[in-house]
Amino acid sequence: MENMVSRFAVDKRFWSGRKVFVTGHTGFKGSWLTQWLVDLGAQVTGYALAPETQPNLFGLAQLDKVCRHIIGDIRNLGDVQSALASSAPEVVIHLAAQPLVRRSYQQPLETFSTNVMGTANILEAARQQTTVKAVLIISSDKCYDNREWSYGYRENDALGGHDPYSASKACTEIVTNAWRSSYPHGPLVASARAGNVFGGGDWSEDRLLPDAIKAFSAGETLVIRSPHAERPWQHVAEPLAAYLMIVRAMLEEGALYARAWNVGPRVEDIVSVEQIVKMLAQAWGHGARWEVRPPAVMLHEAGLLHLDSAQIARLVGWRPSGLLEQALNATVAWRAATTTEDAVQFMRKDRIVFARANISGPEQA
Repeated sequence: MENMVSRFAVDKRFWSGRKVFVTGHTGFKGSWLTQWLVDLGAQVTGYALAPETQPNLFGLAQLDKVCRHIIGDIRNLGDVQSALASSAPEVVIHLAAQPLVRRSYQQPLETFSTNVMGTANILEAARQQTTVKAVLIISSDKCYDNREWSYGYRENDALGGHDPYSASKACTEIVTNAWRSSYPHGPLVASARAGNVFGGGDWSEDRLLPDAIKAFSAGETLVIRSPHAERPWQHVAEPLAAYLMIVRAMLEEGALYARAWNVGPRVEDIVSVEQIVKMLAQAWGHGARWEVRPPAVMLHEAGLLHLDSAQIARLVGWRPSGLLEQALNATVAWRAATTTEDAVQFMRKDRIVFARANISGPEQA
């Protein structure tokens, strides 16, 4: 059983020619997903704000040349409706969000309006677009009422959130469930709750691995604030495979798969910030330095957060790679990705390595 590939595995034969609408396609995860869908033969329309950072993976991979690229704000319902109507997709995958805990303290209203009302706009526009058959809302492991339990949270555990970001993601889940329950004759609606995702091509602000690579590259000392905080770490290709598998399961099997899903790593890969930094510094080699320096004002952040992903393993057949150290090494190796061809080839190579158990067909070879 361990080596069997799921019947919902990522397969070009399923995705080729399928129309997919991706929000947040200019972001880190969105860029990885867009390139993968294009490689699978899907017809991708992306809807997002312009990339926030310079450089950025969307620009490096020149993804505007391989998908229909629309700059827009998910908080504007009319624009979302127009974009969906003009692209007439079968699938909507919603990644666009304000994704940062610390920024949510500074900009709580933007966080709630983007993450909650933005999601409601996507769901309502998809409900009104008759071509849409399945919607997947990308949420977060931080949607749970985190009580620092040592065991993994399950999909039916209580939602909550101490900080504005976490609370907004709990609200996102409630909104998603409301649309799923209220409109049974509309598109099938699922949500996916992933952990701390990393990989090559991420220049995002206030994230551990991008911050580390920036510091090491500049010969500076990386400063970490919470060395003992534990998180579920995973390579970006792993949850992306899960997202594609969930959508396929909904389209092929129906309402049983229209639910909330945890998408987390093995228990062995739920490790502390300090352990991640040590492994990353070892992968980097000479010149990698780091120190612990708590900020003057310590904002509340979860110290312990685990996910129980038994449901997706049982029903969808998705499996984590279990290759944490190798994934960190692969992320460091992205230093060599300086051209569009490099970036695309790195994405293709890495997703085969880290999502192989969830891929079928020619791409697995």
